[in-house]
Amino acid sequence: MHFIDWSIVAIFALGLFGVAIYTKRYTRSVADFLAANRCAGRYLICISQGVTGTGAISFIAMFTMYYESGFTAYWWTIALWPIGLLMMLCGWIIYRYRETRVMTLAQLFEVRYSKKFRIFCGVLAWLSGVINMGIFPAVTARFFIVFCGLPQEFHVFGFAISTFIFIMTIELSIALLFTFLGGMVVVAITDMLQGFFCNIAYLVIIIALYFSFDWSQILTSLKTAPPNASMLNPFKTAHANSFNFAFFMMNIFIYIYTVRTWQGAQGYNCAAKNAHEAKMAGIIGTWRGLIQNTLILILPICAFTFLHHVDFAAKAQTVQQTISGLPAGEIRSQAMVPLALVQMLPVGIIGLFAAVMLAAAIGTDDTYLHSWGSIFVQDVILPFRKKSLEPKQHILLLRLSILLVAVFIFLFSMFFRENDHIFMYLTLSGSIYTGGAGSVLLGGLYWKRGSTAAAWSAMIIGGGLAFLGLMTQTAWPSLAPVLLKWFPASHFINSNLEKFPYDGMQISFFSVLFAILAYIGVSLWNWLVLKRPAFNMERMLHRGPYAIKGEHIDGKAVPVSGWRSLLPSKEFTGMDKLLHSGLTAWTLGWFLFFVAVTAYHLIRGTTDEWWGKFWLFFVILTIVLGTITTIWFSIGGIKDMRYMFKALRSAVADAEDDGRVKEDDLKVKTDSGEKAVVKT
Repeated sequence: MHFIDWSIVAIFALGLFGVAIYTKRYTRSVADFLAANRCAGRYLICISQGVTGTGAISFIAMFTMYYESGFTAYWWTIALWPIGLLMMLCGWIIYRYRETRVMTLAQLFEVRYSKKFRIFCGVLAWLSGVINMGIFPAVTARFFIVFCGLPQEFHVFGFAISTFIFIMTIELSIALLFTFLGGMVVVAITDMLQGFFCNIAYLVIIIALYFSFDWSQILTSLKTAPPNASMLNPFKTAHANSFNFAFFMMNIFIYIYTVRTWQGAQGYNCAAKNAHEAKMAGIIGTWRGLIQNTLILILPICAFTFLHHVDFAAKAQTVQQTISGLPAGEIRSQAMVPLALVQMLPVGIIGLFAAVMLAAAIGTDDTYLHSWGSIFVQDVILPFRKKSLEPKQHILLLRLSILLVAVFIFLFSMFFRENDHIFMYLTLSGSIYTGGAGSVLLGGLYWKRGSTAAAWSAMIIGGGLAFLGLMTQTAWPSLAPVLLKWFPASHFINSNLEKFPYDGMQISFFSVLFAILAYIGVSLWNWLVLKRPAFNMERMLHRGPYAIKGEHIDGKAVPVSGWRSLLPSKEFTGMDKLLHSGLTAWTLGWFLFFVAVTAYHLIRGTTDEWWGKFWLFFVILTIVLGTITTIWFSIGGIKDMRYMFKALRSAVADAEDDGRVKEDDLKVKTDSGEKAVVKT
């Protein structure tokens, strides 16, 4: 890191501090702290949530994946695009979630199921969340130590201080400060500005890579992969270790099942102006991610080229020597790309990328701290209270809870060492909650026959299997020798003494399957055998006689449903319809191409040369479109930020809007015999 590089990082960090201090004045109520008083526009949500969804740990995880699999990993994600399109166009989950006006998912579970179930889910969500987040500081700290060339320790007044602990402390302190200052208001605004910065930085870094590598060098390096573990041809990956066809098929299934279930960014789920804005934020999200996804794909592939092509052999040798001195396993694989980047990027660009990683770390950490801290208070503590807290007391309790989360994950990162790919760990630890919550959320919002008993069954079975799998996987190196004494003839144990044979994705997949079967089976039993009445969905969604004035732009109390929800409704403006058509054409066009190429390969076969030309075309196309969308989203984000400040200045604080479920919300549970109550 040159002085210029450090200066870029310092200026960026100081700028963020200034914005956070200015923005904190707009947080005056519990609703402000928890949900930015529900006045966030589509661009602000899309940009901010994009930063949250791709934190520093996500960068490192995807670097590891693309370094091992090359372009082939990206190909299978195209199969997911039409499914994602359908979900975005109809506002899958998010539209109905926003209609309920809840502030956390567990609050919705109290309205839909019961208070005891809310508390149970709050505890499980918090536990799963902090275990999932527990490795964030450690992975990020190791990245900066490697990338910035920092020593393992330094001395202050004669005392040796661990660089690893020091960086974790700085990283969490910044995120904690932003969250403390103004809750969701400060988090959303600073995350959006980080999104602006990152999108511009992505373009600059890609331009630098263009002048550093020739496409022929990249192709030559990728062709050195084993024949059945290709990094160019996605149909020749049968011998790939982890990121193979089965991995991506299970990943697609779990993605569909857990949409909006994971609560790491729960503040954004309830921060939109209305349900339509929440829906539009999802629709335009595809365009926002173009340039980011391209960079995340290209950087590790260029790093692979740097380490395997003869033209870079001299510099690559330095990297290989450093890597050989690191502990084997996941720590070494995580360091591979950062070490290569330091050698292959020029001065200034190194600092720019370091600032991007700092932004990604802060953007994820502050949002996750806010989410898990809020969930512990809102869904575990408050349901036990008969009276509401004063707003100042409530916000103080939220801050203390957020501090507790920060301390927990700091200690977790110090002592826990992951023994699986980051992706696998994140999927499995998240499944402790999402394994059952996916069924509970889908059934709760879309099936009036879903029962409370079914929800309990799904959460216990799905979460229990995932937690048992995580514990077994972590303890396997110590557990396997003990089991071998009991079962000395076991070929299964003998063949897998060092590492549990099933990865996080496989364990999560089966946890989800059993949770789905439990929810459907118990719900049908309650309906067909016990003859339990159906749930009153209109009341929960504030539709029909329970409608809230102004919640739907077109004035209708009940929005369209079924296949009509895929089409632009009266809530859509002319620009909304244009965005709708553009996204549909882009997604379906690529999916048809995916089907055509797959069919052609099965009939005639494809060559590495053809795939090399295709990937070059794909990269150029996404860079051009990504440049356009960067300008477009910057303009939209600035407009949304101005609107939020104006709305917060004029908002009248409502002390009752604090995330508690009122008795009036629970009076009518079934869809028969209820009284018409109009909310205004």
